[in-house]
Amino acid sequence: MNWLTNFVRPKIRALVSKKEVPDNLWLKCGNCEAMIFHRDLEENLHVCQHCGFHMRIDPVRRLKMLFDEGEYQAIELPKVAPDPLRFRDQKRYTDRLKEAQAKTGRSDALIVAHGRMGDMPVVVAAFDFTFMGGSMGIAVGEGLVAAARLAVLQDAPLIVVPASGGARMQEGILSLMQMPRSVIAAEMVKEAGLPYVVVLTDPTTGGVTASFAMLGDVHIAEKGAQIGFAGARVIEDTIRETLPEGFQRAEYLLAHGMVDMVVHRKELRPTLIRLLDLLRRPHPTAEVLTLPTAEAAGEERTLPPASQGAAQEAVKSDTAETER
Repeated sequence: MNWLTNFVRPKIRALVSKKEVPDNLWLKCGNCEAMIFHRDLEENLHVCQHCGFHMRIDPVRRLKMLFDEGEYQAIELPKVAPDPLRFRDQKRYTDRLKEAQAKTGRSDALIVAHGRMGDMPVVVAAFDFTFMGGSMGIAVGEGLVAAARLAVLQDAPLIVVPASGGARMQEGILSLMQMPRSVIAAEMVKEAGLPYVVVLTDPTTGGVTASFAMLGDVHIAEKGAQIGFAGARVIEDTIRETLPEGFQRAEYLLAHGMVDMVVHRKELRPTLIRLLDLLRRPHPTAEVLTLPTAEAAGEERTLPPASQGAAQEAVKSDTAETER
C-alpha cells in the first residue's frame, strides 16, 4: 500500500495533471482592460494593440529600444550622501532607499548611458518611475550634471527621458536645489552648441516639469503621456472649475503649443534620428559670386545661397539693358 501511495500515485498524477500557467503570460491593458499576450506586448513595445495605450516601461528596455542594435554603455553616477536630513515618516528614508534599490537593482532613479543612434554619438539620461516614483533627489541632480558633462566631452547631443512625480520630499530643500542644477546642466549642453532634446513620457510632473523637462530645444511627447506641474484634482479644487477633457495629456499640450510633437513609441527612434541628423547637419557654405560692380572695384562680394539666384537674374537684366 505504501508503495502504491508513495510512488505509483504521484507518477500517475504528474502525467495527467495540467502544468501550472505562469502569471505573467497575459497582461491587462490599463485603459481598455483587454488581455494581451506577453509576446505580442513585447513586439509592440508595450503599447496596447487594441486601443494604442502606451504602458510605462523601465529605462533599460527604453535604452535598448533607442540605441543602435540595443547596445549602449551606462556610466557610474557620482556618489552622494544617502540620507542627508535623516528623514523619517512611517519608515526611515534609508529603508525606503534600500527597498527601491533591491526592487530595481539600481542605485537611484536615473540611468545615464552613451552609445550610437543612427550611427551618431548620443548621451541619454532616462528616469525609472519604479524607483520611488522617479523622484528627483541629489543623486538624480548629480546624474543630470554628469550626463551634460559627458555630452560636452563627447561632442554628442543629450536626450533626457523623464518619468517622474517631481522632487523627492525626503530630501527637502536639497531636492528642490536640484531644479536649478538641472537647468545649469541643460545650459552647459546648449552653450556647447549641442542639441538638447527632451522626450516626455508618462508621467512628467512636479519639479521635473518646472525645470529641465521644459527647457529642451525640441520637446517630443509619447502619446497619452501625462505632463504637468500640479495634479488635476489639486487644480480643480484650487480654481473651483472642471478641467477640460484630456487636460495635461500630450495631445492637449500639443494643441496648446507646449510640446513640439506627439509620436507613437514605434516612431520615437526614427523620429529622433531624423531630428538629430537635421540639428547636427553642417550649414551649407556660401559660394563666392563676383558681380561686375565689385570686379571693377577689385573686390569680391559673398552672398548667401538664397540671394545668389536673385543676384544672377539682376546681372542678366542689367546686361540686356546695356546692349539695348
